Amino acid sequence: MFQPEAVPSGGAMSASLRPLTIGVIAIITCAAFEAMAVVTAMPAVAAELDGVSSYGLAFSMYLTASLLGSVLGGIWSDRRGPRPALASGLGLMVAGLAISGTAPAFWIMTSGRAVSGLGGGFMIVAVYVIIARAYPQRMQPVVFGWLAAAWVVPSLIGPYISGVLAEEASWRWVFLGVAPVVVAAFLLVWPRTAQLAVPGQGGPLDSAARGRVAMGLLLAAGVFAAQFALTRIAADGFADPVPAWLLVVLGVAGTAAAAVAFPRLLPSGTVRLAPGLPSVIATRGLLTVTFFGAEAFVPLMLVSARGLSASTAGLALSAAAIGWSAGSFVQARVSFRRQWLLVIGASLLSLCIGGLALAAAAQVPFWVLVVVWSAAGFAMGLTLSSTSVLVLKLSPPHEQGRNSAALQLSDQLGGVIGTAGAGGLFALLRDPEAPGQVPVFVAIWLALCVFAVVGIVAGLRATRGDRDPLPATSETRKVPFQE
Repeated sequence: MFQPEAVPSGGAMSASLRPLTIGVIAIITCAAFEAMAVVTAMPAVAAELDGVSSYGLAFSMYLTASLLGSVLGGIWSDRRGPRPALASGLGLMVAGLAISGTAPAFWIMTSGRAVSGLGGGFMIVAVYVIIARAYPQRMQPVVFGWLAAAWVVPSLIGPYISGVLAEEASWRWVFLGVAPVVVAAFLLVWPRTAQLAVPGQGGPLDSAARGRVAMGLLLAAGVFAAQFALTRIAADGFADPVPAWLLVVLGVAGTAAAAVAFPRLLPSGTVRLAPGLPSVIATRGLLTVTFFGAEAFVPLMLVSARGLSASTAGLALSAAAIGWSAGSFVQARVSFRRQWLLVIGASLLSLCIGGLALAAAAQVPFWVLVVVWSAAGFAMGLTLSSTSVLVLKLSPPHEQGRNSAALQLSDQLGGVIGTAGAGGLFALLRDPEAPGQVPVFVAIWLALCVFAVVGIVAGLRATRGDRDPLPATSETRKVPFQE
C-alpha cells in the first residue's frame, strides 16, 4: 500500500506515485471544466428558462448540496477509506449534469446542480484524504500546486467553448458534454486508489458520527430554506404567491438551523477565530465568500452592462484561473511560515475586489478588469492552496477526513453565502427598466470586500498557531470538535 515513509526520493512523479498523481489531476481537471463551462453558460440558461431573478440560486444550490456531501464524505473516508466516497461522488456528478442538461425549467436545472454538488462534496474530500495518505508533507504543497495548474487548460478553453456552444448551438451541450469527461477521469483514477490504506474503524456509526450526520443534514436544510426565502422575497417582494409570513419564518428558521449546525461541524473556536487551525479554516471561508460571490456575477456584468458576448466575458474567468494557478505555484516554493501567505492573499483579494468596483464603469477598458480579476485569482491560489496544506499538516491521520470536510464546509458555505447573498442583493436592487445595472454590481463588490478584510484578521490569527506541530500521534495535535 502507499505509505509516505516508503515514497522514493523522486517525488510525486516517481514510478510508484505517478499513476495516482495523474489520476488525481484528471479528477480536478474535470471539476474545472464543469465549473468554468457552467459559469460562462449560466446567463444564457437564465435567459432561456426565465431564471434571471433566481440567477444566484443556480450556483448556491450546488454549494448547498456540497455541504452535506462533504460531511458524509469525511465520515465515510475516515471509516472506509476514500474510494467509496470518490466513486459515489463521480457518479452523482454525472447524474446531476444529465438532469441539468435536459431540464425544461429553471428549477429542474437547479435541482440537477444540487445533485452535482452532492457528488462534488464527496469527491473533493476523498481527493484530500488521498493526498494526505499517499504523499508525505514535503510533497503536498507541490501536489496542491499541480491541482491548481490543472485549472489552466479548462480555464483557457472551457469558457470559450461554453460561450460558443451557448451562442451557436445550445447551452444544454455545456452540461451534457462534460459528463463523458467525468466518466473518463473516473476510469483513469479508480484502479490507482486500490492500494491506499483504510484506517477507519468500520462497523456501525458511533454516536459522534451519527451526530455529525444529523448536523450535516440540518446545515444543508437550513441553508436551503434561508436562500430559498431570500431569493423569493428579493425577486418578488411580498407579492410572491407564497404567503409573506411563511417566507419570513422559513428564512429565519433556516438561518437559525444553519447557525446551530455549522459550528458543531468545525474545530472548536473556528467561528471566533481561535489561533491556529480554527483560523486557517475560517480564512478559507471568508475568502470564498468574497471571490465566488463576485465571480458568479462577473460574466453577467460584462454581458448586460458592457454588451460583450458570453465567450468574450469568459476571458475574465480564464484570467482568474491562470492567476490562481500562478498563486498556487508560488505558495509551493515559499521558505517562510506558510500562515503568512493567508495574510498576504487576503490583503491582495480585498484590494482586487475594491478595484473591481472601480473597473465596472463603462469607460474603464476591458483589459483593466481582466488584470484585476487575474490578480484576485492569484490571491486565491496563494491562500487556498496554503490552507489545504496547513489543514493536512495539523491533522492526525484519524481526523484527516473530518478536518478536510471541515475545510470544505467552510469553503462551500462561504460560496453559498457569497453567491446567495450577492444574488439576493442583485434581485433586490435590480431595476428591470434601467440599462446596465452598473451601480448594482458596484454595491455587490463593495459588500463582498468586507469579508476579505475580515479574512486579513483571520489570517493574522492563524499565524499565532503552533510553529512546528508535533507528530500526528501526539495528543497536542488533535483539535477538539463540538459534538
